Parts: sequence; structure tokens; C-alpha cells
Amino acid sequence: FFFIPQEVLSGESEEESNGVNLMEFSDEILLHILSYVPCTDLVLNVRRTCRKLAMLCLDKSLTHTVLLQKDYKVNKDKVKQLMRDIGKEIYQLNMAGCYWLPSSTIDHVTRCKNLVKLNLCGCHVTSLRLSKMLSTLQHLRSLAIDVNPGFDASQLSSECKATLSRVSELKQTLYTPSYGVVPCCTSLEKLLLYFEILDRSREGFMLSGQLMVGESNVPHYQNLRVFYARLAPGYVNQEVVRLYLAVLSDRTPENLHAFLISAPGSFAETGATKNLLDSMARNVRLDALQLPKAWINGSGLLQHLKFNNPFYFSFSRCTLSGGHLIQRVINGGKDLKSLTSLNLSGCVHCLAPDSLFRKAEDDIDSSILESLVVSCCNLRHLNLSAAHHHSSESIGNHLCQLLSRLKHLLSLALPVCSITDVAANVEKPPTASNFVPQTFGRKVRIGIQTYPRNSADQANQKIESSVFWALMGSLRFLETLEIIGSSFSSAMPRNEPAIRNSLPPCVRAQSVGDSEVAAISQLTYLQSLTLAQLPSILTGSGLVNIGLQCQHLRTLSLANLGMMGKVVYMSALMDMLKHCKCLRDLRLEQPYFCAGAQFFQALSHCSSLQRLCIVSRSGTLQSDAVMSFMANCLEVIMCHMFMGESLTVCKNLQQSIVRSFQADRPALNVVIFPLLHEDLTEVIRDVPMRHLDEITLFKSRVAEEPPNLWW
Repeated sequence: FFFIPQEVLSGESEEESNGVNLMEFSDEILLHILSYVPCTDLVLNVRRTCRKLAMLCLDKSLTHTVLLQKDYKVNKDKVKQLMRDIGKEIYQLNMAGCYWLPSSTIDHVTRCKNLVKLNLCGCHVTSLRLSKMLSTLQHLRSLAIDVNPGFDASQLSSECKATLSRVSELKQTLYTPSYGVVPCCTSLEKLLLYFEILDRSREGFMLSGQLMVGESNVPHYQNLRVFYARLAPGYVNQEVVRLYLAVLSDRTPENLHAFLISAPGSFAETGATKNLLDSMARNVRLDALQLPKAWINGSGLLQHLKFNNPFYFSFSRCTLSGGHLIQRVINGGKDLKSLTSLNLSGCVHCLAPDSLFRKAEDDIDSSILESLVVSCCNLRHLNLSAAHHHSSESIGNHLCQLLSRLKHLLSLALPVCSITDVAANVEKPPTASNFVPQTFGRKVRIGIQTYPRNSADQANQKIESSVFWALMGSLRFLETLEIIGSSFSSAMPRNEPAIRNSLPPCVRAQSVGDSEVAAISQLTYLQSLTLAQLPSILTGSGLVNIGLQCQHLRTLSLANLGMMGKVVYMSALMDMLKHCKCLRDLRLEQPYFCAGAQFFQALSHCSSLQRLCIVSRSGTLQSDAVMSFMANCLEVIMCHMFMGESLTVCKNLQQSIVRSFQADRPALNVVIFPLLHEDLTEVIRDVPMRHLDEITLFKSRVAEEPPNLWW
């Protein structure tokens, strides 16, 4: 809620004490300040404080675009009043992820007669409601919706289809085999498809990828410029996306410049897809490319595809070698200043000249990385995670030293073993004092390394010798950082039972510990941090430095730090949290985590916290502490805890939270469930996609999609 004291509005006490009156600022400054206030607060609250603000709050710069997608306090009545007051002034409306609003809320969107862009992903919309709404939005050109079971395109009116025929940008999230509204959109230039269809129904019946009766209409792709498809795991999703691609294989759009398919696991190439790729190689020049690994591995496709001014490449999980990367993509060092985002996650050989006789753990060829850095000097997003990128002992050729030349980087994902200081490893091999076993149960007592008590002393120790410290110092404007163990896998994968055993960390990762974590504190503008599978964390002292120095941190994800049988960094984590005033999302994954009174008391200092997710095999929780935390942190709208407690304890706590706080927090989503319970996948399928995709499920998010793909 945006609150302006009455004395500030009148200019009395503030003016007398400070000589400053907010209302004396220019309209331009006030409009800039008001742009940070949620639109619902502007129109329903701030506008009523004084005449000047009443005028400014209705300025076109503030009402042209209305973003409700993370306004967790908005409810049906507020939306209704908002549409009544400024509906005709709204040209872009984003309600993505407003899962808590009843479907009848969508009826009020019909007041926005001038809408050009509308995002309803995650909202409850039936075919009939969609038809009624779209029939009134004659100026609509961009639409995002979900297609749920029961969707029936035959219920769309002729007026609705007329609106859809003018839509040039469409984003569909499919929860059932269907073309959705694609056949009605005859002017499509951008098509984004998210396939979230499960292989089995709730009753356990196997689903088919065949479209429903009456869905045989052919999509219109002749004007298509961007085609993007992201598949969740499952064979049904693969079957359905092939139906969408079949039309493309018959006739490839001449203006196609971005073709992206993100598919986990194995997605085999067929004759139709091969024809499509051959046609693309002959007829189009691309600016963005992502293909399933099976379509690239072992083929000469990249050698034949033509690129214009590429801005995004993703070769995630491909066996592409560094030699092929340089020769076929970068053309032997061709100037690729246009490339801003590159995803090489899981490309285990992408920094090696050849993949035939190379082991995944062998040293990288620094000349390949150097060619990449020189050619793609304007990279803003780079993902090198899920691979062993080991640097050699050559001076000046360490991966961190080469990456430090990329001064424009905003997000970066690296494997833990890649940041190891090679010289330090050679001089000081792993010993009992810095090697931490990754087993469970009782541990042999290990000597604890002594760390400097403050960040200044720590910095002085590491700045001259650590290549990672130097890298962090050179990337001052980095906003997102992921340091993830090359063999890390979350204990809670999607659509599968919880994983009980994890692979051991890379040997080189054993030397990455608290000092390296402390180096991250140099990133003043850091907003999102992920640390996973750092086995040599002994005290977590570096976390405190991050909490003190990274005051813009909004998202924090920690997983499997230190020895696995004990949470060795708990004290440091609690100290860190006391300083994280801007933290909104916190995800913790650690065996034997104790979510008790002390932890939640420290977490209560995070006054901006909105979402909490804890995944802990054999972890425990204190119900009273959780309830007290929820009562103190009024912004929290998501609490997901997958622990080792019994089903009865979990259900009782979940029900208590919902009963106590649901009325005041309409968006509240609570899931508390035993991690190893056989029904976990059934519980997961009911989690709103916004939370599931953004925080509950662990994944690397750097360069996951092209920048500015949608809103």
C-alpha cells in the first residue's frame, strides 16, 4: 500500500522541519515516483489523497500499461473497480499468474475497449468467457492464454474469431491436446507454445497426443516470424508439438527469423522435422535458434543454416564440440557483436576442440573460449552450467580470466568446478581439512578451517590470488549469478518420485568454499543468486558478506552446501537473512534442515519476502514457529515445504495456515507435504505454474529463453 502522510500533502510539519514538500516537486518527478506504485493502489487509494495526485494518477503514462501479474493483494472487487475507473485508458493489461482470481473476474476486461495487448496466462478462462471477452476487443493484437481440459473451439463466436484473425502475437500454455485458438489466428507473426500436458489423468489413465474431434483446422503460419515451443517432460507433449510442426514442414514461412524448441530428454528427429530443417537451411536466415539435442547431435545441420544478426543461441545438452561451435556457428571467429544471449548448459564438450576421444573431465581448450569471448563481446547472458569446464595451469588462460572480458554481462551460470583456482590446487592438494564427504549419518570429526572475521580481511587474502575473486570484481553490473555443481540434481524433479541419492561432486569442486562465496559480495547490483552443491562450505561465512553488501538481492536459492549430514551454514544463513530487506523469493534444499524457531525468527527480518520453498530429506519443522512467521511476515503468499515430517503433521499445519491467513491474502498458496511420499507428484500438479516454474522446481534459468521473448 502506498501511504503519503497528510502532513506531507499539506506541507506543514515536513516543510517546517526539512523545508521539503513532496507536492512542490515537478510533475515529471512525481510521475516517475508514482510509476513504482502498483496501479491498483494509484487508482483506488493514492488518487483520493489530494487534487494534484488525483490528476497525476490518471496520467496516460501510468494507465496505458497495467501490470497485475505480481500484485498478490489484488482481488476481484479491486479489479472490477479498476476497470470501471480506467478501463478505457488501458492499452496493455497483464494478469499473468493471477490464479486466485475467480473466472468471473475476466468479465470485467470487456470494459477495456482499447486493449492492444492482453496476458491471461494462469487465469481461469473457459471457452465461452474467452469468446464473450474477445468479441468486444476489436483492437487486440497480442494475446496470451491457457488451454485447459474442456476447451472447445466450436464455442468461439464469429466476432471472437474476427478479433483472433487480427492477432499477430499469441502465447498458449497447453494443458490438454489441442490447437487452442491457433487456427483462428490467420495473421500470426509470433507464436509461443508451452506444452504442460501430463501423460496420465488424475484417475491414472494414459492420455493420447491426438487432438480432440473438431480440431483438424490447419494453423496459419505464412506470416510467422517467431516460433517458440517449450515442452515439459512427457511423450504426449512431444506428440502434440509434432502436429504443430507438421504444417511448418510443408511450407516454411519466408520471414521466419527465430525458431526455438526447448525439449527435455530425448526428442527424436522424424522425416517431417528433417524436411522442415532442410527447408529452413535453404530459405531463411535466422536471428535466434534452439533445437532438441537429437536434432543437432551428429548432423551437419549447423553448417547449412544461415544466420543474419543472431541475438540468441541455445545448444543446451548437445554434444556440440568447441571445434564445431567455432567453425559452424561463429564461422572461425566471425564478428558476432549482435549475440546477446548464449546457452551452453550441459554442453560438456563445447570448450574442447573435439568430442570423440575426450573425457568430460578433461581440461578445456582456452583458445576456443577466447575466440568465443572475442567474437561475442556484447554477451549479456551466458550459461555454461551442467558441465566440467576445468582450466589448465596456463597463466592467463583460466576460464574466469577470459570471462572477465565480457563487461556487459548481466547474468552468468557456471559449474562449481570451473571457478577453482588451478594454481592453488597444484600447490595444495585436497586434504582431510578441506575435503568433505558427501555421505549421510554420523561423521568423523573434521578440523574446521579458520576464516577471517570480516569481509575486508577476507578480500585482502583472496584478491591477489583468486581468479574467481577477480572475475566478480570485473563484473560489477551482474544481476544474476548461478554457481551449480556439475553433477547436482534436485531431490524433487518434476513428474517423478523424489530422488533419494545424488551423484558426488566433482573433485575440483572440493576446493570451492566460503572464500569463493565471499567473493560474490562484490556484486553490488546482484538481484538473484543460486548456489548448489558446494561441498567445502564449512561455516557459510561468505553468506553474511553477501547479505551485507548485496542490498538489491531479491531471489536466493541455496542447495546442498557443505557436508550433507548436517546444515553447517545455518548460523551464517540466519545472520545473512537479517540484512536481506529486499529478498522476495527464498528456496532452500538441504538434507536434515531444521526449520525451527531461530530460523523463522531470522527469516522474519526479510520484510519483503513473498515466497518460501524448503526441500529437505529428513528435515524437520516446528509448526508454532511457522505460524508465528506467517503472522509476522504479511507479504508471504507462498509457503512450500517438502520435509521429512509425517503426513498428519504436514496436513494439519497446511490447514492451519490456510484457515488463519487465506482471507487476508487472496493469493495464498500453501503446500506442506512429506518429500518422499508416493503421492508427491499428484500434489505438485496442483501448484500454480507461476510458482512451480519460478521457484519450487530447481533449474538453471540463465539464458533459458531469448531476452524479451514476451512481456
